[in-house]
Amino acid sequence: MKKKFISNKAIVALGGGLDSTCLLLKLLSEGKAVRVYGFNYGQKHQIELKKAKRNVLFLQQKGFQLSFQEINLVDVFADNTSSLVASTGIDIPHGNYNEDSMRSTVVPLRNVIFSSIIYSKAINWAVHSGENVVIALGLHSGDHAVYPDCRPESHKACKRAYELSDWNSEMVDYVAPFVKVDKAQVLAAGLKAMRKMGFSQREMMRVLANTHSCYDPSPKGESCGLCGTCQERLQAFAANGLKDPVKYKQSACFE
Repeated sequence: MKKKFISNKAIVALGGGLDSTCLLLKLLSEGKAVRVYGFNYGQKHQIELKKAKRNVLFLQQKGFQLSFQEINLVDVFADNTSSLVASTGIDIPHGNYNEDSMRSTVVPLRNVIFSSIIYSKAINWAVHSGENVVIALGLHSGDHAVYPDCRPESHKACKRAYELSDWNSEMVDYVAPFVKVDKAQVLAAGLKAMRKMGFSQREMMRVLANTHSCYDPSPKGESCGLCGTCQERLQAFAANGLKDPVKYKQSACFE
């Protein structure tokens, strides 16, 4: 029988959206010390990184053990074909995730690249500290139809490749706790974690207000309410009986 992997240290790729933020909250609620990495890959919605930093600062002020580092990958993704990357000049499509047009938002191998970087970070932290480290990505089932590198098969294959690729890989585990659940369930997990940590309702809404999901925000950072990720986010809040605290350009999206 394989020995259970136990770790009090975790690394998260924090995009600033609901998925990675709720994952961060879950790990903190489990008492883990967390190192957070944000990635600037030239995305149009860079406000997500600003909001991620606000939440990290708030959580640090609450006394949680976490750090944040932003990693610049602009040159890596400069010749991309995705509408999410500013340098392509391609418009963000509106509509649901099940529409073919949403495939233009695929950033080829984005999550594979992110996970390989933080796996290397985890190896170094584990070796220096002498303790196991778990790395986590906020992949969830709502992404599977559009994003190949968010699917369980991709996660499983990457995990096996990483295990084979370093002498110290037995000290690191790569998990995706939300890979089989939808965004409504992801949000529910984040809410549960905040309640467990004793957050007030006001603090919970503050954290959620400092998340960003929209791919096509206004210059002021307002969400469009029309792209696939906005619609999925609004549905998640509705399923949890909450009103989304972020600002939207399109009031019609609430109807």
